[in-house]
Amino acid sequence: MEATQQILSLADELGELLHPNTVEDAKLVQKGLMLYRQGLVTQLHISDETATATVQDVTPVKVLLDFTFLGMSECSCPTEGLCRHQMAVFFSAYARSGAGSVGDWVTGWREPIREQKAAAGWGMKTAKDLIKANGVLQPDYSRWVHSFEVSFDTLLASKKYTSPFVIPELFGIYERRIHASAPVEQEWRLLYELVAIVVSFRKLAVLAEQFDHKEDVVKRAYLHLFHNMMDDAEELAHKIGVQTTPFAFDEFIEKLKDDAIELLTASHGLEYERIFLYRLLWVHFFKKKPWREEELERIRVRGKELQDWENPVPLAVATIHLNLLLQHDELALKLMAQIKDDLFTPYLVYWIDYLSQLKAWRRAGPVIEIFVHRVKGYLEHLGAYHSCSVFSRNALRSIMKYCAENDRLDLYERALLAMLPYSFADYEYLLFERRQYDRWGELQALAGFDYYDLPKDRVKLVEKERPEVLLAMLHQTAQREIDQKNRASYRLAVRHLKKLRTLYKKLKRVDDWQYFIDTLLERTKRLRAFHEECSRSKLI
Repeated sequence: MEATQQILSLADELGELLHPNTVEDAKLVQKGLMLYRQGLVTQLHISDETATATVQDVTPVKVLLDFTFLGMSECSCPTEGLCRHQMAVFFSAYARSGAGSVGDWVTGWREPIREQKAAAGWGMKTAKDLIKANGVLQPDYSRWVHSFEVSFDTLLASKKYTSPFVIPELFGIYERRIHASAPVEQEWRLLYELVAIVVSFRKLAVLAEQFDHKEDVVKRAYLHLFHNMMDDAEELAHKIGVQTTPFAFDEFIEKLKDDAIELLTASHGLEYERIFLYRLLWVHFFKKKPWREEELERIRVRGKELQDWENPVPLAVATIHLNLLLQHDELALKLMAQIKDDLFTPYLVYWIDYLSQLKAWRRAGPVIEIFVHRVKGYLEHLGAYHSCSVFSRNALRSIMKYCAENDRLDLYERALLAMLPYSFADYEYLLFERRQYDRWGELQALAGFDYYDLPKDRVKLVEKERPEVLLAMLHQTAQREIDQKNRASYRLAVRHLKKLRTLYKKLKRVDDWQYFIDTLLERTKRLRAFHEECSRSKLI
């Protein structure tokens, strides 16, 4: 049962990692499927966390598929990263474990292509009818919003149910209609586009909830629409910020400010995306102190009205955000500490970046401390190796700015430790650069690396400066090879033992070496083939 659950998680991870519209990914899945269906996966063994097998391709290859950490999977073929042999073993394990039908998985993975092709022709025909805009819309906030809502409802919300994979096509038609009605003047056009993003974002989030599109479906089908709008909003923030705006803008910005709170409470899904856009608006557009103080009160009232709402995080994040903008840091930090939900952790990275951009180092430090304290729990919740690695890499980049400016390498190292194993590459580099070879060796052993996995240039330097660091790893690697109990592994073990002997002599610890080899030979006296290899290599 444990293995089945792990394989199901891996199936979800592969579904996110591989995109049916990408030629390379489509070929990878197709080739892996072909190898599996031709019965070329043999000697399949499934444990709780891994599967091992032989795949008979042009030449036979050995595959180890790690269900928990896909990046730790191995294949004896020369391909780097995920290969067709690993995909073939995945399909075999998926079928053998009872996780589901391979055909159903492949069909579900390819579904976006079929749906989009079916909608494309219909969508273009509809565009001819609906893109006929009512002329260019003059500056009028209420009329703009009404126009966006009517167009959206007509195109995307007119049916009782719309396939999630058709939504990108329909949304593209909706966007073309909006652009056709935009004001001609550049400054008004930018504001028009900003209002359109806020309305469209909210409407699309509500639509996803109305159609009961689950999170994984939204992610595969049209999450990119929200991310595109987030990117466009950031770009507009820059463009509007560098131009001189008419006084008439103030009325529009104020009305948009009053509507922004709906991003937090209009739906339950897409929490991170909704909060991102809300925070961006309050940083770049709604800058007046009285507005921010009024918004805090409005959030407090809305929170009371929605006290039975199952997800209080958006309103809590907004409260913290506004307090930080008002420089009420003590209250903001207190509220951060009160939120126990692990899913709150990513929001801290935004504030670390925001305060770092302001070079408000004194204010950024306590936020980083809270993040380091909480990040391990969030990574455990996140689960998928690829997602954890991407998050850790981005978070470390944010923290590094503060640590470099304030000479807080100790805090950076604590963050690296908290994010292991996903921060392994950064931590390994840090320890090596600081010549902390003892800890570097411990980290390599903790990660499960064998001696021959280590970079040769690093091994050469450590052997020269601190050879004793390599002893434990050589012992460990040799023992693993002996435990394999086959002639090829014995030869590798002997090679490592000879290296051990050299290091012991270099360290002038010949007696320790002799005691170790005598003990080892006595313990393995039943392994005749191993002793033969030792004799052949003159270890005995």
